[in-house]
Amino acid sequence: MTGPHPLLSRILLTNDDGVNASGLKVLEEIAAALCDDVWLVAPETEQSGAGHSLTLTQPCRIRKLGDRRFSVQGTPTDCVMLGLNHLMKDARPTLVLSGVNRGVNLADDVTYSGTVAGAMEGTLAGVPSIALSQAISPETRRADFSIAGRHGADIIRKLVIHGWGENVLLNVNFPAPDAAKGAAGDAKGVKVTQQGKRDLGLLKIEERRDPRGFPYYWFGLSRGYGEPGQETDLKAVRDGWISVTPLHLDLTHFKTRDEMAPVIDEKF
Repeated sequence: MTGPHPLLSRILLTNDDGVNASGLKVLEEIAAALCDDVWLVAPETEQSGAGHSLTLTQPCRIRKLGDRRFSVQGTPTDCVMLGLNHLMKDARPTLVLSGVNRGVNLADDVTYSGTVAGAMEGTLAGVPSIALSQAISPETRRADFSIAGRHGADIIRKLVIHGWGENVLLNVNFPAPDAAKGAAGDAKGVKVTQQGKRDLGLLKIEERRDPRGFPYYWFGLSRGYGEPGQETDLKAVRDGWISVTPLHLDLTHFKTRDEMAPVIDEKF
């Protein structure tokens, strides 16, 4: 193939860590290596854990930050909707990139993740979309985006050239440099994986008291890996690999549907 790939002709960026997040700056650098027409529409403030939520009970306000750069008082889903259907309605993007998130979005976390939701909304609108997340060091809790910055553009380019199906988004997670044992702080490579499952028993709910004595609660979502399976996203990232997981938006469990229909289907 000669010349740029058609999917790399117009890119929309978003995230859930907020418009001033370090990972979004890394994503801008990644996108700039792929395309000259890059738009950014990101939340005004952090929206981690917002999932695929949509703002319906209050207005969404847009603030222009510069040429093709906007912030939104809303969720990642709001941002992608406004980008596709308002800010870029005359020439929609050919690719949506969401991230680079501070912290991984693996296994069950994808259901909570605003980063994944940004790519999910793009996919629902018929635009190929990729979510990108960077593991942080479990010891220092510091986010080092060097692996994402080093490999992000090449991985996106390869994924776009290969292509993927309708109603599928790609979830890319980069390991923390200190997880890449024997790789001089770099990832060991790339693996296409399946979604894993965390030990949800690691969830911690901490009760505290405000100055008036009333209780309030903090959710602690453990980032522990447990004992993941051989081909899961959890194991790949834990072992220092970049994980690429195709996620399908159709949540229908077809085996159960086929088994249940002969018994339950009934005409009234």
